[in-house]
Amino acid sequence: MTSSGGTRGGVWRRFADRAGWMPSGRLAVPLIVLVVMVANMIGVGTVVLLLIGVEDGSSTAARAPVLWTAAGYLVLAFPLGGVAGLRRQRVTNRWLMAGRAPTGEEARHALRLPLDTAVIAGTVWALGALLMGVVSAFFFPDPRVGWRIGVAVALGGVATAGVTYLLVAWAARAVTARALAEHPPVGRLALGVRIRLLLTWGLTSGVPMVGVVLLYVDPSNPGGPGRTAVVFLVVVALLVGALATLLIARAVGQPLRDLRRAVQRVGEGDYAVVVVVDDAGEIGLLQEGVNSMAAGLAERERLRDLFGRHVGTTVAQRALSTGVSLGGEERTVAALFVDIAGSTSLVRRTGPEQMVGLLNRFFAIVVDTIEDEGGLVNKFEGDAALCVFGAPTDHPDPAGAALRAARRICGAVAEAGEVDVGVGVACGRVWAGQVGAASRLEYTVIGDPVNEAARLTDLAKDHPGRAMASESTVLTAGGDERDHWVPDAEVELRGRDEPTRTWVLKTR
Repeated sequence: MTSSGGTRGGVWRRFADRAGWMPSGRLAVPLIVLVVMVANMIGVGTVVLLLIGVEDGSSTAARAPVLWTAAGYLVLAFPLGGVAGLRRQRVTNRWLMAGRAPTGEEARHALRLPLDTAVIAGTVWALGALLMGVVSAFFFPDPRVGWRIGVAVALGGVATAGVTYLLVAWAARAVTARALAEHPPVGRLALGVRIRLLLTWGLTSGVPMVGVVLLYVDPSNPGGPGRTAVVFLVVVALLVGALATLLIARAVGQPLRDLRRAVQRVGEGDYAVVVVVDDAGEIGLLQEGVNSMAAGLAERERLRDLFGRHVGTTVAQRALSTGVSLGGEERTVAALFVDIAGSTSLVRRTGPEQMVGLLNRFFAIVVDTIEDEGGLVNKFEGDAALCVFGAPTDHPDPAGAALRAARRICGAVAEAGEVDVGVGVACGRVWAGQVGAASRLEYTVIGDPVNEAARLTDLAKDHPGRAMASESTVLTAGGDERDHWVPDAEVELRGRDEPTRTWVLKTR
């Protein structure tokens, strides 16, 4: 299963490269704080222009100290807010500067970067709204102007804090991906998609509409707002709405596109898919779920491949489709037994290590030939192999396929020139199924044809063609396979009460 650090770390690095400017190293937190300060300065400028437009006929002399107070507060509050943001995320900055993986607590702290930054921005704006309201109430002839200005600044702060959250969530994707690469989301969500969509609605519709309503119910301005103020507020709402919608669209749309491509690749059989987890909400859980699904499918495919290598592809497919159980059925099969001649002296001459390599090359010939003819290599027995045709799945011509496989194996082995073999082929009714215990099963075939094929193998080693079959097997074979075999002798096989008429491979 895909687990940890190495794979995930490589993924987030590829993501950071693709993300372009998005910081993920030691400059990440300072650059994000700088971006936030610029965004807040834009918000301040917007509110100042709005207040200038809303102020209809009030004293210019009263407006000047209010603006100077605002400027002084900005000079003091924004640097302090930046310092507070850096201090709040100094834990995150520490592991980023060290270039190491975060601990669980450090990762959770890093995931709070957008929310912490928005809270700090909102606090700065709330204090500014209170200060501006008090100062305006003191200097303007009508103290109710202080309420107007305080509420306007507060609404601007709400909008700016919301945009700050969305902007930082987007700008900090590389940091989020790095934290989640080491500690994926496990069900406890940060602000999810629903909350973010509601936040976007509030920024694009709620705050501007509240601002318009307050302009008209403002008791300090019974004549209502001027056209310039309303138009300006609408334009600001459109711009803020466009920015917020763009940020939320990227935050939701890009991961969904990546997930769609990942699922498509999994559907095409590519299980080496790893999606970057760069969201701490529902989307992050979905990203991690796709990664777990792909890893699980890859593990399943690997186990199926190993299963097929150990028991044979045909048996593996049958077990996966029907399940496994103790028991079996009677079938008519052709059994082919192949054994290396003189293996004892051969291992003395070559040594065990070289003998293993020789056996692997020999069995590669056997496996390829048997599977090409539609058979199953049922088991390896040292330097021998038992192969069956007609179990566990039906075969249209088990005898003919077994005889063709015997001819091909003898020809390929002779051409390789590394070993000498004997091949025996017999056909008849056998019991085929699972044997063993409930915790450990093996598919096998049991019956007289299996024993007969093994006995014929010993005799075939002394024949020039190196292949021998029972007469019933040759006569049962379809097509022109009989033309490649000739009658031999009638023999008494060990363990059998009646003689067996044999046919041998025709030699040139």
